[in-house]
Amino acid sequence: MPAAIVDGLRTRYEVTGDGAPLLMYSPGGFDSRLENWSDLGVYRRLELLPQLAKRYTCITFDRRESGLSGGRVERIGWAHYVSQGVGLLRHLGHDRAFLMGGCVGCSSALALAVAYPSMARGLVLYSPAGGPRYRITQHARFAEHAAYVRANGLAAVVDLARGTDLSFTKDPRVGPWVTVIRTDEAFAEEYASHHPGRYLLTLAAMSRLLFDRDTVPGAEPEELMALDVPALIVPGQDSSHAPSAARYLQECLPRAEYWDVPVAEQTADTAPTRVFDFLDAH
Repeated sequence: MPAAIVDGLRTRYEVTGDGAPLLMYSPGGFDSRLENWSDLGVYRRLELLPQLAKRYTCITFDRRESGLSGGRVERIGWAHYVSQGVGLLRHLGHDRAFLMGGCVGCSSALALAVAYPSMARGLVLYSPAGGPRYRITQHARFAEHAAYVRANGLAAVVDLARGTDLSFTKDPRVGPWVTVIRTDEAFAEEYASHHPGRYLLTLAAMSRLLFDRDTVPGAEPEELMALDVPALIVPGQDSSHAPSAARYLQECLPRAEYWDVPVAEQTADTAPTRVFDFLDAH
């Protein structure tokens, strides 16, 4: 599978299908791998990717610090994920594309559209992650990792990461850089050598930057209200994908279409058709 170097980091990606480009920010939280579009939960059930690839050039990729993409210990914010997406599009020779996000990928897609509105032909925001329980869960996850680092040190994080295949979501002790620790020996050595105090400051700042509100993070509401880009919003329905988060986007985005259908009625027959209707109209 091909890879591009973006911001000095490896980005693993895949291009499938033919037609207008569609950049797809993967679902899956801190394990946002390109395979999640086909293998994870609702996206597997809906068969969105194989359907979309029949009419669009689907660009899927491992978010940095996920899958086989690279990473770097720094205060990661939504702008870093924007930079990765823009860099990948430019690497592939595209200056404009449809943007699609699943779950947490919606925040990155929104942030890209706000930062580079001329690059965004339209937005598909599927089951946006957000809501008060989502924020609380994310902060608790970072806090658990920080507590493990304080008690055991960063070398112990490396040992723990190598002794399990669990993600940061499943076992917060392993931290948000766990996949890079497992796939890059040089990174793992450098990671273990970081000053623990400075690492913990970076971690706290990153948690606060990424999850700063009780709805969909990624862009300010005033920025969304000024965004002249058409958007399709499809709601989720659980503690990490609160219906209130999708309604918030409907309220903020001036050119939003809201597909008011419960998750149980979002099927492999209905969901791809609704997405096609939106994309084909723009």
